[in-house]
Amino acid sequence: MPDNHEHPKAADATERMPVDRPTPSRPESDAEKTMRISAVPDEATERTRPATDTRTQVVPESDNERTQNLTAVPSDFPDFSASQTQSIPVWSEAPNSQQPPPVPPRPSAESGDGGADKRRGLVRAGIAAGAVVGALALLYVGDLVFSSGKVPRGTVVADVAIGGLDKASAETELRDRLGPGLGEPVELRAGDQTATIDPAAAGLEMDWAETVEQAGAQPLNPFTRVSSLFTTREVHPVSHGDRAQLTQVLEQVKPQLDRAPAEGDITFEGAKPVPSDPVTGRQVDLQGATDAVLAGWAEPDPVALPFTEQPVTTTREGVQRALNEVAKPAVSAPVTVRGQGKDATFAPEAIAKSLRFEPDGNGGLKPVVDMRTAVAGVEPQLASTIVPGKDAQIVLEGGAPVVKPSTDGIGIDWNKSFERLPEILKQPGNRSLQAIYVHQPARFTTDQANQLGVREVVGEFTTGGFEPASGVNIRRTAEQVNGALVKPGETFSLNGHTGPRGAAQGYVESGIIQDGRPGKAVGGGISQFATTIYNASYFAGMQDVEHKAHSYYISRYPAGREATVFQSPDGRSIIDVKFKNTSKSGIMITTQWTPSSITVKFWGTKQWDVTSQTGERTNPTPPHEVVVPPGQPCSPSKGTGGFTVTDTRTLRDVHTGEVRTERPKKTVYEPQPIVHCGPPPPGAAAAPPPR
Repeated sequence: MPDNHEHPKAADATERMPVDRPTPSRPESDAEKTMRISAVPDEATERTRPATDTRTQVVPESDNERTQNLTAVPSDFPDFSASQTQSIPVWSEAPNSQQPPPVPPRPSAESGDGGADKRRGLVRAGIAAGAVVGALALLYVGDLVFSSGKVPRGTVVADVAIGGLDKASAETELRDRLGPGLGEPVELRAGDQTATIDPAAAGLEMDWAETVEQAGAQPLNPFTRVSSLFTTREVHPVSHGDRAQLTQVLEQVKPQLDRAPAEGDITFEGAKPVPSDPVTGRQVDLQGATDAVLAGWAEPDPVALPFTEQPVTTTREGVQRALNEVAKPAVSAPVTVRGQGKDATFAPEAIAKSLRFEPDGNGGLKPVVDMRTAVAGVEPQLASTIVPGKDAQIVLEGGAPVVKPSTDGIGIDWNKSFERLPEILKQPGNRSLQAIYVHQPARFTTDQANQLGVREVVGEFTTGGFEPASGVNIRRTAEQVNGALVKPGETFSLNGHTGPRGAAQGYVESGIIQDGRPGKAVGGGISQFATTIYNASYFAGMQDVEHKAHSYYISRYPAGREATVFQSPDGRSIIDVKFKNTSKSGIMITTQWTPSSITVKFWGTKQWDVTSQTGERTNPTPPHEVVVPPGQPCSPSKGTGGFTVTDTRTLRDVHTGEVRTERPKKTVYEPQPIVHCGPPPPGAAAAPPPR
């Protein structure tokens, strides 16, 4: 087949070439006509075929042969329909005739020139595509120019849209929309707990300009610009704050967000067991919380703070197992405790009070019986079967110590008696146990009392000159201390021995003076007893463990050898008098109170002769003056000067004659101020004279 350049010429030649048809002996059918269509010669065949071709007979080709002889149609050759195919001219294959060149079918009136139409279509499509691209390019350039210097489309800050605005307008929008709410408390959240902080107190403030800058510049990518029409981009507000100040504020609210871990437990309401599921602990990361608040405090949602969980060992399933297998059966019925000739009933309510639960290390709970509580629920019922023992006593009779002998008793060994109690509490039936009776010797026997060697006075001291209210408190303290025994090597504490000294213990308010102002305090005046017992221990040769002198010198006490005591309102010891018994014998303390004096004696076996040497008063300090404003309670005072003094104790062993002098102890007394009471306010009545 000729190439595209030769194709038109070939077509013209074919049209002018005469067509020789053999005269058929009979009319040919359409099938025979079709079979006689010659293969279209290609150029190579035309060049190699002889000038003359003698053919006497044409053998009809088979379908396969005909198919093999078909020449390939060029790619740009027009496509013809079936109707067009029928108009292809048919050449006869006569002897001695050349094969006519193939003639392309004549385009139909409907299709026109197919190649030209296709080219024209492609040109038109190219022009349209170019126009679209050009239009899009113009739109892109125009959009880029129009949005230059503005915040990228779709930008949102804390739910406020600022995309498409210039930077100044974006800042104004943020200030107007977010500014009024920034003074509100910032809500913090850690797990299921919340708290709030004041942003001003935390030093937090918004940086509007930097927030807008965070949005960035206009994107050049056309796809990004198109997608911004349908999407949003969140930009976090930028703020500044004093990190140290914020951390300090967070420390104050941290206890509201932290949670201590709580193991599962079972408690009782009366005799009803109540389970408590375990709760993991929570510990807020303070540094991480500071970062989180700085980053998100201006957001509308609560600031989520980072925290770590503190695990527990128990599980909900373990608690339920202990509830069903131990707690409920334990209080389902009483337990009978069989004594000698009498039984006691351990009631479900008493069982519940004595039963505790602790983690067993495997997710569950194990029962623990509080022995003191359990015994209290049973022992009173068996009191008639118990013979209590009696400790030995050392008392004064006829002015001398006498030992009162001890007696042994018969009691119940409750530890052995209750060994099977946890097992019995799990049983629905046969809930009884046997009390085990044992011989109980006295805790302080006659021999032990005699061995203490309490025979004679080894140290004593007396003070006097107290007011009646102080005298009541001194007498109450003396009653509590009288008869106290201090064994060799033991340390005695005045605050520890008396315990709290409040109204419930028989103490009363007594007057005190502080900077010339009168006041009242329950237990006032006890310092006089403290000074008295300190001096008694001093001359008995006891080792000083703790004592503190008064701030002002009080003339009725020996300078450099006196003491005060003080307790907090809840009874905690603040200032105490303590000494240690370093002698070979025990010490018994006795007290003797009168309305005008208090005497404390130490009894034992004399080991030391003790002397005291008080040094000269040095570094005198004059008192300063204090004026109490008119109308306020006031007690005038001439005041006293302050000074420094030392005291040195010398001990001589009465058995060996060895002498030991201790290091001097220095005491510094402050001056007591001169108090002036101002005149009463105008119009106030003069106070009546004292009666």
